[in-house]
Amino acid sequence: MEKINWMEEVLKRKEDLIKDLQGILKIKSVLDEENSTPNAPLGQGVKDALQYLLDLGEKDGFTTKNVGDLAGHLEMGDGKDLLGILCHVDVVPEGDGWSVDPYGGEVKDGKIYSRGASDDKGPTMAAYYAMKIVKELGLPIEKRVRMIIGTDEESNWRCVEHYFKHEEMPSIGFAPDADFPIINAEKGIADYDIVLPFSVIEEQADITLLSFQSGRRYNMVPDFASAVLTFDGEKTDILQRYSDFLQKIGLKGKYFIDNGELHLELEGVSAHGMEPKNGKNAGLLLTTFLNELDLDTSAKRYIDFAVNILFDQSRGEGLGVQYQDEITGDLTINVGKMVYEVNSGGRFGLNMRYPVTFDMEKNKKIINDKVNEKGFVIENFSDSKPHHVDANTDLVKTLQKVYEEQTGEKAELLSIGGGTYARSLKSGVAFGALFPGRPDVMHQKDEFMFIEDLIKATAIYAQAIFELAKK
Repeated sequence: MEKINWMEEVLKRKEDLIKDLQGILKIKSVLDEENSTPNAPLGQGVKDALQYLLDLGEKDGFTTKNVGDLAGHLEMGDGKDLLGILCHVDVVPEGDGWSVDPYGGEVKDGKIYSRGASDDKGPTMAAYYAMKIVKELGLPIEKRVRMIIGTDEESNWRCVEHYFKHEEMPSIGFAPDADFPIINAEKGIADYDIVLPFSVIEEQADITLLSFQSGRRYNMVPDFASAVLTFDGEKTDILQRYSDFLQKIGLKGKYFIDNGELHLELEGVSAHGMEPKNGKNAGLLLTTFLNELDLDTSAKRYIDFAVNILFDQSRGEGLGVQYQDEITGDLTINVGKMVYEVNSGGRFGLNMRYPVTFDMEKNKKIINDKVNEKGFVIENFSDSKPHHVDANTDLVKTLQKVYEEQTGEKAELLSIGGGTYARSLKSGVAFGALFPGRPDVMHQKDEFMFIEDLIKATAIYAQAIFELAKK
């Protein structure tokens, strides 16, 4: 068979590719459960984006299926085996500060701007046109090729959970929703609460902690914390100590008295929970100040746990589960949520990302014993198992070959602390579409994708689909 110039085939369709991408970028497909309907369980915008792709697929001659208005697929080819391409059309909220319309799909300076341009509508459209090219060229393939479209990737993955309850699991596949070259290992992700049950204050202290609050999500480093205290006596000393504390740690904060109660606030630095060291955890930092005060017994137990077991222990040292392996590196723990109320106890919400060779059952017992010893209990434990595809599989070797042929660069294998749809597959990897050296602007204002990268990714995906499906 004559060698195919994949880049040339993409360039023939460049204008249509950009136009179809703009069409889906203009749909505000943000989770909207408040306005859900039976036909749009995650909101109308999300449903419209799913329908947009299904309609496009039908127009181009693919077999299409809507699966419960939570997911869908486009399919081509025949054969017993199924090659899956897992994409998603939901996006995070746009936020503030954009210099362009966040749902405009504007093209300027060689980039296409919009929420979802790089995560994940741009890569999804690249993969769609890759399938379209293989189909239109009438190339001989021995597997069915199916694009599986999710609508809840940015939240709870209800889409893929529902999809695979009702539909076939691909034998191999990839998710165009991360970085090039190839991500073949993803850490396990466990969320759980460490809870201090309410107990009556056993003895009076100079200071009572009425409430403490920091963070809203397990997987984000909290950038704000607040504490409310009450005590008799002179407050000038504690205000001066807090002012000195803020100066010492180099962060902003506030302190004020309202109705006799002392309010302390602290601003930290947010970061993704997969690497807590990239942020400054406002909640944990504020506990180090509170730890110096003569607090009531219950609060002291809560603050003591924060300072001695969790503060500056992002590798799990305090809980006794420090671990690393050569495949995925260090275990990390992010303290994403902290809440304490004088009349109801307190809790810490933890996000733990653990290596692929980590023994969860054994270590869960270690954590449990440690927290029980301190008077705490574990609640709301959820676990997404780690994912690893061996470097010597045909899937990985084929994708490496394709990437190297299309880019002229070595296809190194990567591991990440985040989670992609690839972990939904028994044998799947994340494959692009962010090229090495490019800025990662996903979830940021003025999100964009380089048109050049969109074209290049489409060529890579087209060859990859053909190579994987012809075997």
